[in-house]
Amino acid sequence: MFVITTPTGQIGRQVVERVLADEQPARVIVRDPGRLSPEVRERVEVVQGSHTDPGVLMKAFAGAEAVFWVIPPDHSTVNLERHYLDPTRSACEAIVRNGVGRVVSVSTMGRGIEKNAGHLSAARAAEELMAGAGVKFRALRPPFFMENLLRQVDAIRGRGTFFLPSDRNRTLALVATRDIAGRGAELLLDGTWSGQGGVPVVSPDSLTPDGMAEVLGDVLGLPVRYQQLPIDAYRSMMIENGASEASAQGVADMAVAQNEGAYDEEHRTAQPSPTGFRQWCEEVLRPAFPA
Repeated sequence: MFVITTPTGQIGRQVVERVLADEQPARVIVRDPGRLSPEVRERVEVVQGSHTDPGVLMKAFAGAEAVFWVIPPDHSTVNLERHYLDPTRSACEAIVRNGVGRVVSVSTMGRGIEKNAGHLSAARAAEELMAGAGVKFRALRPPFFMENLLRQVDAIRGRGTFFLPSDRNRTLALVATRDIAGRGAELLLDGTWSGQGGVPVVSPDSLTPDGMAEVLGDVLGLPVRYQQLPIDAYRSMMIENGASEASAQGVADMAVAQNEGAYDEEHRTAQPSPTGFRQWCEEVLRPAFPA
């Protein structure tokens, strides 16, 4: 039995699809089973509840061969560290008590991010906590999700501009969630590996934000430019859009770490994943773009 958290999220949903395509038994933890597609709901065992509930985790992990573990984002959190560590602590206890053989989690790419890097530091702390459970363990380490740009479709269409706090002169490491899910499902289903380790997952691209704007313009057939936002302005914009102070500050600190080169070493040395930025724009962004 393979247990998958966040089965309606952008990564977990694709992991479920790949496990089911391999005709393997899957159990999912989900707050609202109605958010699962009918096809998925008919083929998985559902444990209704939250990954933050220790009782739900204990029930879901019973008899599991392997677990795919994800901490979903919560921009309303008032304590970033607790958001990542509290459920991971409960998961570790349930994993050990149920004798789960293997765990694959989603962490983050980055070197030198153990402190003062916001969401990156919290995600890496959760990775270390899971490793401490002593289970066979792989932590997927992605950088910036290409899917983050889907939130800016209106700005790209209406103003021909996308906005980030990223240094326009620095290459931004990217990845498509399909590649994170693909690597995660591969590891989940493969019972031959052992030990513990981090697995960087990154696209084959070496693009600055200005380079990304050029690709976007080519694919969408309209002029697109990149506008770099000051870190403080980006933080304020997040709060205006409903994020908590803690989450917004965590994103700001993460952006500073990225601009200082947190991704550089792993980006240079990682084995590239299949999906390039242009392919993602053609296959994912353009279909989501209003006519």
